[in-house]
Amino acid sequence: MEPREKRLVFPFSAIVGQEKAKLALLAVAVNPLIGGVLLKGDKGTGKSTLVRALANVLPEIEVVDGCPFNCNPRNPLEMCDSCYERHERGEELPVAKRKMRVVDLPLSVTIDRLVGTVDVERFLKEGRKALQPGILAEANRNVLYIDEVNLLDDYIADSLLDAAAMGWNTIEREGISFRHPAGFILVGSMNPEEGDLRPQILDRFGLCVEVSAPMNPEERIEIVKRVEEFHEDPISFYKKFESEEKKLTERIVKAREILPKVEISDDLLKLLAETIVNLGIKTNRAEIATIKTAKAIAALNGRRRVSLEDLEKAMELALPHRLRDKPFQKPPQMRPPKPKDDKEHNHDHKYNHKHDHRREEKSESTRSQGIGNLEQNFRSSEAKIPRIKNKNFDGSEFRGYRSSRDVSVTVINFPKGVPVSYLPPTNGKIKDVDFYNSLVWAVLNGKKPPIKLDLNDLRVRVRKAKAPTLWVLLLDSSGSMAVQKRISIAKGIAEKLVENGYTKRSKVALIVAKGNRAEIFVPPTKNYWEVLEKIESVPTGGRTPLSSALYNLFLLAERERRKDKSLKVRAFLITDGKANVSLFGKRIKDEIIELAKALRKKGIELNIYDTRGGGINPGISYVPVLKEVANAKVYRV
Repeated sequence: MEPREKRLVFPFSAIVGQEKAKLALLAVAVNPLIGGVLLKGDKGTGKSTLVRALANVLPEIEVVDGCPFNCNPRNPLEMCDSCYERHERGEELPVAKRKMRVVDLPLSVTIDRLVGTVDVERFLKEGRKALQPGILAEANRNVLYIDEVNLLDDYIADSLLDAAAMGWNTIEREGISFRHPAGFILVGSMNPEEGDLRPQILDRFGLCVEVSAPMNPEERIEIVKRVEEFHEDPISFYKKFESEEKKLTERIVKAREILPKVEISDDLLKLLAETIVNLGIKTNRAEIATIKTAKAIAALNGRRRVSLEDLEKAMELALPHRLRDKPFQKPPQMRPPKPKDDKEHNHDHKYNHKHDHRREEKSESTRSQGIGNLEQNFRSSEAKIPRIKNKNFDGSEFRGYRSSRDVSVTVINFPKGVPVSYLPPTNGKIKDVDFYNSLVWAVLNGKKPPIKLDLNDLRVRVRKAKAPTLWVLLLDSSGSMAVQKRISIAKGIAEKLVENGYTKRSKVALIVAKGNRAEIFVPPTKNYWEVLEKIESVPTGGRTPLSSALYNLFLLAERERRKDKSLKVRAFLITDGKANVSLFGKRIKDEIIELAKALRKKGIELNIYDTRGGGINPGISYVPVLKEVANAKVYRV
């Protein structure tokens, strides 16, 4: 890559701060087998800038000239089928030098564009089946960058994981069988506010770094100055850092040469293994990624032996994202490795544990037990919830690009999802053409190469896709829910539902009914931690505005469906069924009946968790009314 392209990218060495992220990216540049880097942080913290700047300092690689898969001409194990056959015949493969580059993977990518498909142009001209390489071919021996990786569709992520795990992309398409190397440096970035990453993908990243904006005013001023200078004159700005960029490239090249000779002592290996066991990390990738990173860090510093400091830095990069065994489990505090008999640390740990236990008991004993208008806060308690069965629904309105795993839908002529069949186009709409089967139909109709397709030949794909879903939790937090601590059970149910929503990759919203009006505590989000924190903080007390909660649900569903007509809305009402606040000044029962009819008409699926249990429950409950009118499913808890 010539300097002109370099000047258009903010230099890597000009980035202020973010030392951990820089070290992680340089480590995987030295050893791609570490498994990639995930950059987590709020918007505007420079995640994309870091990745694109990395391209400037990546060294050149040798490739087979003319090969679309960037095959390594010096290693037969890193050659595609075609290059390997030429090598086996004794043919001398032409060699070219090429800069490593960053290949972007857009969120809207189709499976054909990712893995490769039939080369339609060659088939039309020559009548021969040939492969059209995909993004995985471009990414081989380069950096594959996925911005907002947590929003990537599941079926795309699964294919990507297969290739990343094996280092090879195998293509089986319409009679074509082909494979090529797919050894890339996987780099992803994400904003945690948009939702968590699937555990399978998270573990695939060797390293994970929290990227945040510096809180030092001087550093922030320096960032503004450098960005302004770069925008005013990118060429001059790049020249200021050109020598630093070259030094970084040379450092990576030298580190790659040293890396095979870098050693680590048995004592450090034992220390690492014991630390990982004590942290409760189950995956073996933890040790593997940490050792490879420690060696890469040592190589970057020109040393052939891993030091304790190298190991500590590697652990900070390779372990934090593996600390949680379950999605919403509180991770243990990670400490740097220390010598074995650390009695002082053990003493502190026992003291803190004892102190926390006493503080918790004191908090429980002093908690208010009043009801009615007195507000109080109850913690959630463990609760078992019945499984909600998933249903297919009509896919005629399907639009969604942000799908879930909750609802399956069959779509025609829409370029997302797994292809299962093909059909002639209907209503004159042609968006997702199945070229191969269109060509087959043309041949069956007597046409010969070069083939010219007409409308009668065209076929469009039928796909299985996952539709976007919204789970709305309606939590009754009125004074009556404090009786027998029903609210604790209710909060436990709500938290379990949030965990299920995470598993299904559905958006979750929280509506709280308390006082004179219900309130949307959390608008639709995939930031499940925020929902959990809000549930725990909800106070209990006051009157029961059930009508207002149902009305808020109706308005929220309507607003979200204006954005996406294919959205499936599931509501989970957790309540004792009582209500004593009118919304429109009518009789409460009449309001609830009208709202229940409206919810049913709009196709909003209502599930009710009745917290009254089997004991004596004075007062009117409107759960039977909602069950009958809204066709709600009721579960006694």
